[in-house]
Amino acid sequence: MKSTWWRGRQALLALAVVLLAVLATLGFVLSGPGETGQAAPPAAASQAETPSAEPGEPSAPADGGAAVEGMPKADPLSIDVPKIEAKSSLVPLGLNADNTVEVPPVTQPMQAGWYENGPTPGEVGPSVILGHVDGNKQKGIFFRLKELAPGDKVSIARKDGTTAEFAVTKVERVAKDKFPTDAVYGDTTAPELRLITCGGVFDKASHNYLDNIIVFARLIAR
Repeated sequence: MKSTWWRGRQALLALAVVLLAVLATLGFVLSGPGETGQAAPPAAASQAETPSAEPGEPSAPADGGAAVEGMPKADPLSIDVPKIEAKSSLVPLGLNADNTVEVPPVTQPMQAGWYENGPTPGEVGPSVILGHVDGNKQKGIFFRLKELAPGDKVSIARKDGTTAEFAVTKVERVAKDKFPTDAVYGDTTAPELRLITCGGVFDKASHNYLDNIIVFARLIAR
């Protein structure tokens, strides 16, 4: 079944504007100018996701493995990214009273959260998880997110007792004013995952990082 959380292009663009404003708050001073290292380059064409399957059909993995069907809706409980030693429970993130997207509290920079108005991890469609790069003068849960590369694994434990296993397909560092809305939130016919944090150069004037690190992943096991 095609994802139903995205209700039209206008709603998507409106959400993107809100998200851009909120993502600017994800970067806080850790020390000095903050994290300035380069993220992994976008995956080459051979590493990109294969064309989407027909609605309701399992996706065809880029590595030639067995196709994996979407999972039933079930709230996520925790995330584990072994390569960067990132483990956290997941809190639901919705919209604030002013229609800005909620983020995990900066006083708890090791806390990650999932956007509850989107698909749950493992469902068909793009599920989104947000985390701080740093905050409260401490490293954040996604401090090392930029180190991920195609093939790295991400596990999401779900409330129904199942675990959704994802493999990274690409990692991008993009300027916040050029956030790739369609690529992140565009409707898909396969179960996918997005991990988002701040990155790039820390702007002392605005007290924000100038870029976002975005990890794209697909479901490989359930």
